[in-house]
Formats: sequence, structure tokens, C-alpha cells
Amino acid sequence: MQTRVLTGITTTGTPHLGNYVGAIRPAIAASRRPEVDAFFFMADYHALIKSDDPARIERSRLEIAATWLAAGLDPNRVTFYRQSDIPEIPELTWFLTCVTAKGLLNRAHAYKASVDKNTEAGEDQDAGVTAGLYMYPVLMAADILAFNAQQVPVGRDQIQHIEMARDIAQRFNHIYGHEFFVLPEVVIEEQVATLPGLDGRKMSKSYDNTIPLFAGGAKQLRETIMRIVTDSRMPGEAKDPDSSSLFTIFHAFASETESHAFRRALEEGIGWGEAKQVLYERLEADIAPMRERYEELIARPADIEDILREGARKARAIASPKIAELRAAIGLRAMSSANLPAGGTRQATKAARPPRFASFRDTDGSFRFRLFSSEGDELLLSKSFKDPKEAGAVQKRLKVLGGAAATVHSLPRSLVLELDGEPVATAPDYTDEIERDEALSYLRAALDLLAVQEKSE
Repeated sequence: MQTRVLTGITTTGTPHLGNYVGAIRPAIAASRRPEVDAFFFMADYHALIKSDDPARIERSRLEIAATWLAAGLDPNRVTFYRQSDIPEIPELTWFLTCVTAKGLLNRAHAYKASVDKNTEAGEDQDAGVTAGLYMYPVLMAADILAFNAQQVPVGRDQIQHIEMARDIAQRFNHIYGHEFFVLPEVVIEEQVATLPGLDGRKMSKSYDNTIPLFAGGAKQLRETIMRIVTDSRMPGEAKDPDSSSLFTIFHAFASETESHAFRRALEEGIGWGEAKQVLYERLEADIAPMRERYEELIARPADIEDILREGARKARAIASPKIAELRAAIGLRAMSSANLPAGGTRQATKAARPPRFASFRDTDGSFRFRLFSSEGDELLLSKSFKDPKEAGAVQKRLKVLGGAAATVHSLPRSLVLELDGEPVATAPDYTDEIERDEALSYLRAALDLLAVQEKSE
């Protein structure tokens, strides 16, 4: 069984060496594990909170997408998309906003830090605070809950946001009476490497001490490495590898054998200039092939656009039926379904006729069944079963399943219902996605009616 893991990438800058070692490389490695269903998204809505420079946002989206792809992210294996290509996310953000307590948002670390800073400066406590910054935790919750992500790898500064997403999901589930959302778990990568920057502090854009990953090519990489601060020990004098930024960075890329050899060279007095050249050559051996791929991608932005659009299609195949389900639950249903109880309704309308199953034997001798709505519309056609008892067992399970618990996948113009990870029934073909999504709300409502009926008998 796979675990859905979701990672967001803010599009406000150009990736550096620390980003690669601390986030990109381990995330890509994790996405290759067979038990992981990985979602990676470009958090360009979040970027608007931090930057109002359109050119920077646009360039950063291109550079970051190219970087992840060049570093080995496989778009055929993972779901890789732009946040802004998923209209269900802002819609879900509003649904969640309407159940989120203001007091919860008042406690968000980023907002409190801004308030504290303004208070110390004698300003109004909300000076310079946008609604975007204030609502950031709700948007992040929507990013996660739209796909029922089970695990979200984050740094320690983001733990609170995952806890808030859980709180918001629980409140929504409670208000509307069903477990619509999986409660996400925070994942802290304790072993993730943190690289020192040029001045020995943590490599960070805020310290202006970063080493470029691809920007500027091999020449810029070497020139930057040569600016790493070292102590005053001369060639021939022993250096301490454990206090050297050069060794820490080298070790993050090298094998144990290579690291041992570099450690010995430092202890035996290699000059700092020569040591920096060794570090550059070791990094360049790994980075050069990725840089070549990166430059190819940057030169063909249309190819990246195609990859991201395909990722958005895959993502929306999950998010769209989720939003349709939630719309039905909160009462935003088509008028023709107003007499049907949706996912959050606890009581069936007495006047509504119950949905019904109709079993039949196909021309090839196999057994199948259809599920019809209260109005007599066909909602599902089952697969073929060799044994009528198998078909009956599936019907029995569907009678108690309930709409919220049903696993339904959207095809371009149809729906597929699964039990235990296997498709057991499909919906008729619809004229467009709007009709398909409306049919999904009817299907979940019908399953709810069946469950209520079964429980009452």
C-alpha cells in the first residue's frame, strides 16, 4: 500500500547548493521508493505573499521546475504541478476559511512575529501585514487536504502549519459529519544535511552566503568556492576537518573513501587554495551532468510547460472529485439533487425513494449489476463476475459503504469506483467534466442513502 507524500516548493528564488543537499536530493530519492505516492508542487500562490515582482516570480518558476527535473525528478513517476494550475485549491481554501477560527490564525508564528516586530517599533500591530500572510496557513491546509496527503515533509519551522491543517480538517469533518479529510502527519527529516555557506553560517539567501547550484555555470561555481572563508593556517600546517566548511560540503557529495582521503589531506597540511580546488572538482563531477540537463530544459520552456500541465491534469483528477464531494456536503448542489442527502447529511429525506441495484446476466454468461439513483438514473455499471455470489458480495459492501468512504476516480468523462484498490464499477460516459462532477455528487448521495437505509433495517 502506498503512502501519499506531498512537498511544496516556493517559487521566489534560484536554488543553491544547500537547497539541493537539504531538500531536492533527499526528496527525489524518497519519491523513487515503491511505497511512496509522491506529489510535488510549485507553490506559486504562496510566492505572491513574499514577492510582488512578476518577473521574479515568472523566472523563479522556470528555474525551479528545471532544477528539480534536472536533478532527477521523474514526472512519469510522481505528480509534479503548479499550484496555480489547480483551481480546486483556492476554492477549497474558501471552504476551509469558513470553518477556521480567527483565534487559530492569530497564533500562527509568522503572523505573531510580524505583530511583535511592529509592537517593538511602536507601529500599529498589523502594519504591513497582508491578508495573504494572515491566511497562509489556510492555503497551506488546502494544498494538503485537496489530495488527502498522508505525510508532509517539512522543516521544524513549518510543524505548526501541519498541526493547523489537522485542526482545520478535524473541524470541517466534525461540522459536516463525515471523515472527508485524512489528517496529515508531519515528517521531520532528522538526517537532512545542512550545508555551511561562504561565511560558515548556514547557507541561506537571507545571509547572502550561498553557493550556486547551476547559475553561472562551472566558472561561477569555482569562483564562489574560492571565496569560502577559512582560517589563517598556511600550507603544511594541519587543518581541523571537523571545523572546516570545505570538509562538510565535500562530505555531503563524496563517498566514505573519498571523504577519508580528503580528511587525511587536510590533517597533513594541504593548502586552502588546493583544498578548494579539490572540493570544486568533486562537486563539478556531480553537478556538471545535471547542469547540462538544466540548460537544455531552460532553453525549451515549452517542454517544462507540457510536463507541468500533464502533472496538473493528474492532480485535478483527484482534486476535482474531492471538491465535487465537498460541494455536495456543504449544500452547493445542483437544484435537481436538492432532495438527496449529501455526504454531511445525517438523516435521509423520507420522501426520497431509495436507490436500487438491478442484477442481470450478460450475454457471455457473466454476472453484473447496475446502481440506479432515486430518480431512476443509472449511476454505476459493475464489472463482470463469474460467480453471482461475488457480485452479490460487492453489492452488499456498497450498501453500507457510504458516500464519504467511497474511493472514486475521475476519468475525463466518466468515474471509476474502487474497492480494496480494485475497480469494481464504472459510471456512464458524460458530456463534459461539469456533468461528470455533478454525477459524482449524485453517486455519493446515493451511497449515503443506501447506508442510511441499510442501517435502519
